[in-house]
Amino acid sequence: MQHTTVQHIKAAGVVGAGGAGLPTHIKADAKVDVVLVNGASCEPMLASDPYLMERETDTMLDGLEAIMECTGATRGVVCLKAKHAEAVAALQAAVARRGAGRLEVFLLGDFYPAGDEHVMVREALGKTVPAGGIPLQVGAVVANVETLYNVAEAIKGKPVTHRWLTIACEVNKPMVVRVPVGTLVEDVLAFAGGARIAKYSVVDGGPMMGRVLESTQASVTKTTSGLLVLPPDHTVVSGKVMEPERLRRITNTICCQCSFCTDLCPRNLLGHPLRPHKLMRVSPEQAQADPAAVREAMLCSECGICEKFACPMGVSPREVNAQIKKTLREKGIRWESTGLSPENNPFRECRTVATKRLVQRLDLAGYDPHPHAVEHFTPSHVRIPLHQHIGAPALCVVSAGQKVHVGDVIGEIPEGAMGARVHASLDGVVESVANGFVTIRA
Repeated sequence: MQHTTVQHIKAAGVVGAGGAGLPTHIKADAKVDVVLVNGASCEPMLASDPYLMERETDTMLDGLEAIMECTGATRGVVCLKAKHAEAVAALQAAVARRGAGRLEVFLLGDFYPAGDEHVMVREALGKTVPAGGIPLQVGAVVANVETLYNVAEAIKGKPVTHRWLTIACEVNKPMVVRVPVGTLVEDVLAFAGGARIAKYSVVDGGPMMGRVLESTQASVTKTTSGLLVLPPDHTVVSGKVMEPERLRRITNTICCQCSFCTDLCPRNLLGHPLRPHKLMRVSPEQAQADPAAVREAMLCSECGICEKFACPMGVSPREVNAQIKKTLREKGIRWESTGLSPENNPFRECRTVATKRLVQRLDLAGYDPHPHAVEHFTPSHVRIPLHQHIGAPALCVVSAGQKVHVGDVIGEIPEGAMGARVHASLDGVVESVANGFVTIRA
């Protein structure tokens, strides 16, 4: 029988707020020794997690202790960068109030990607997750800051209806803002004073792993960590919008096999057998003909170091790996983990990428890295996706014309599937249900 806390988390529709959105009730139902809080906020420009650690400290720690209780963990370790001094002070004081022993604060160096869960486990616990494995294999689970905030709220009976996110770069008023899930990007940007340039692109997420939105009509989801407004020709944007086929042709033509992408790959440095420079020479036809020979691509976390920092030719091993991974998934091929702890590269510590250098390389040094304005915004309507997480889309349980209140279930987990509930984020009337979205007008 599921732990009561797990049931609350499932009912509230909590998903991983810092990544692809794994339903949190799955992690909470595991048995581990330690829970790590991912407060690294390692993507430049994103500031909502440090804000929550500083201002909503006890709520987040309540969520951590709840996950520890249902997983049986005896340790809870909050991992964040030492540079976030205000958040560090707030956490250390809160941990001291709760009594030493079970909870700890671990200070990370200022490098990217400190927030990769494999890297974080190595830094905080001194253990290396097996290639193709998960932290559970070394007795740990990793949870994002806002995820734990939502867990604490779920125990109080409050489902996930809002999202904290950062609005930054070419906007008139950079800020951390809390908005209802389903708020249109164009409405959020208007609330932040609008773009200060005429032509712009919007990156959903951080500059390294975020994606360029096709339209500002897109919706804020449970996993939207930030909205970065940048010129269309900015280095952060340009590599994300190139057609995959064109990128592949360019790569096969100009890759010089320098191996810098492999030398700086965080997963390779952990000892995982991933060699991006070798995969750069693999054509789609080769991947189709002999998929087992290139399955190491499955080990790529797509952190972007190879693309945005390592490659002197300006091509993208990350995208090449992503294309190979897609081919492998279509063929049903997975990496078969040995379960053995790999041997770290002896040069690992001196090959980490300092955030300051990364910001310079990304041409982001001119933007405020930590917006201090904190706002709450409620729009006139929301367009809520029924699929915001890993797993099956939620099944709509409302219809046009129906009145709803904040927190009402509008999407249910399909029977027997992995998924997450979706809730109304606005009091109002369901205006439409179409194409996987529920539109609610206040």
